[in-house]
Amino acid sequence: MAGDPTPAADTRERLTTVDEKRFHVLVTAGYFAPGWRAGGPIRSISEVLALASDDIQTSMLTRDRDLGSSDPYPGLSGRWEQVGRTNVFYLGVRRPGHWRSLWRSLRADRFDLLYVNSVWSAFSILPMAAARLGLLRVGRILVAPRGEFGPAALRVHRLRKRIFLTGWRWMLLDPRVLWHATTPAEAADIQRVLPRAQIGVVAVSRGPEPEQAPAELPATHHARLVFIGRISPMKNLDLVLAALAFVPVPVRLDIYGPVEDPAYWRRCREHLAALPDSVAVSYQGELRPEQVRATFSRYDAFVLPTRGENFGNAIAESLSAYCPVLCSDRTPWTAVLRDGGGLVLTELTATALGALITQVATATPEQRLAARVAAGDAYGRWRSSRTPVSVLDQARRVIRDPACRVPPQGRTP
Repeated sequence: MAGDPTPAADTRERLTTVDEKRFHVLVTAGYFAPGWRAGGPIRSISEVLALASDDIQTSMLTRDRDLGSSDPYPGLSGRWEQVGRTNVFYLGVRRPGHWRSLWRSLRADRFDLLYVNSVWSAFSILPMAAARLGLLRVGRILVAPRGEFGPAALRVHRLRKRIFLTGWRWMLLDPRVLWHATTPAEAADIQRVLPRAQIGVVAVSRGPEPEQAPAELPATHHARLVFIGRISPMKNLDLVLAALAFVPVPVRLDIYGPVEDPAYWRRCREHLAALPDSVAVSYQGELRPEQVRATFSRYDAFVLPTRGENFGNAIAESLSAYCPVLCSDRTPWTAVLRDGGGLVLTELTATALGALITQVATATPEQRLAARVAAGDAYGRWRSSRTPVSVLDQARRVIRDPACRVPPQGRTP
């Protein structure tokens, strides 16, 4: 069949080299490199794989295309490919031949850990069900909900999610299941939804290396604001546009990111008609990951009144590029922003956000430069306090010694 994977023998050869003395992990995620439109989770999973010890052997299952794309990655669809130290299978979900080759590869192996990223994704549901039915030989399961149990996230498609959780609770509370929370707050979110959930790992990303110094920007009398992120209700772009109507001085906002929800984007654009002439808004399209920090460095502030982030990779990238962040208090970054990283929005209203934007817009060029320096310095202090964390090493330690498990509500011992 044209476009089907490499021959089964070749596929088996890639995975039958498993070293029985090593800790073998099967990772699943809906999207992964070379994709980038799914945003932060791709970067977070890449970091997890990169930090794993050399004696942890990783295999991975993901889609053969990027978020929102109808075209598979050239040369990868239906094949195993080495990405770093991980064998990755790029699955075309509508290609029966791909499923057959994948099954031939996996059925002979035994995995010490199945690490799934998301609760709702088919790339989590199907492997977990296969493990429960004995079709996939798995010792333990680690689930990373990646913010999906946050209160705001649960309100999106609320009824559908409630029905799913009712039917799927038997699997999520299987004694073999551990949970990966990125912060103690997310651990509490998980246990609010599933009180008997076993939190195995609480580990947050360390973020990128900070730039050496802020980029030089031409002095202007108007503030240069930017929004970079998926255009979806969780990111709250419509609140940014509504808030600009309350800014009495000239300001420019550039918007970058994939339109994940076309209906929501239409709603966002309706706000443009109400904006005064002193406000200029422009949609600049999508950015590849390698362009993000350089783009942040050209602006006076990143505006993100998000409804909730379990980490917030874009916030880390902005601060690392000396771009202050105007952000809601529903992320792990509040303390860093109050330490000089930007401004914290405690009330998700257009008037409250408009007041914060006005603070930036009425600052002098010298004050805006000082704010950029302070943002980078605050990020540097935060990052220097972090120790690189290997999620998979932590999970292995918990599996071998249950006493290492995180106490209820994500409290540290």
